[in-house]
Amino acid sequence: MGDSFKARDISLKAQKKLLSKMSNKTIAKNFIDGNLASVLDNLYSLFKGYTGNKKEAEKVVKNIIKIVVKINILYRNDEFSAEDLKVANQLRNKFNTIVKTVISFYEVAFTFDKVFLTKISNDCRDLLKQLVGNHLTDKSLGRIDHVLDAFTDPAFMEEMFRPETPHRPILQKIIEDMSKAFDEGGI
Repeated sequence: MGDSFKARDISLKAQKKLLSKMSNKTIAKNFIDGNLASVLDNLYSLFKGYTGNKKEAEKVVKNIIKIVVKINILYRNDEFSAEDLKVANQLRNKFNTIVKTVISFYEVAFTFDKVFLTKISNDCRDLLKQLVGNHLTDKSLGRIDHVLDAFTDPAFMEEMFRPETPHRPILQKIIEDMSKAFDEGGI
């Protein structure tokens, strides 16, 4: 019985491939709730305002959506091992730390610590890649790098946490949505 054909494996590959072609708001609604969709819409506006580049802002948000959707598909199809789930739990805890930290930096002026935020973001990157490294392609791993490189860009971080930044109104919306998602257990 050297035949290794498995319909489930083919189905999973097809789902991931299809989603890589169709990563848009309609698909995202099946995997991302309204509150997190609002965060993504506001992140798009934030990156577009910061970079002045609509295509780059779209690419960052589409990459976030693709990553989240693919992880959800892997999880829903029980593709993660017990060890993977331990890594996922560490990732969730690290991501929660990032969310709390960003909220704190926004709410309390002059508390921004670029070194700390970069470190925990890179820790999150490492855990995320460890979680999906055996399941996703190098292209998907590149998407993770693209997103995290955008968020950890020193000039971007400094601009976002500068008290007089012109991006403060959009940041406020993101912080409110993240706080709400955190309180509701959506993060």
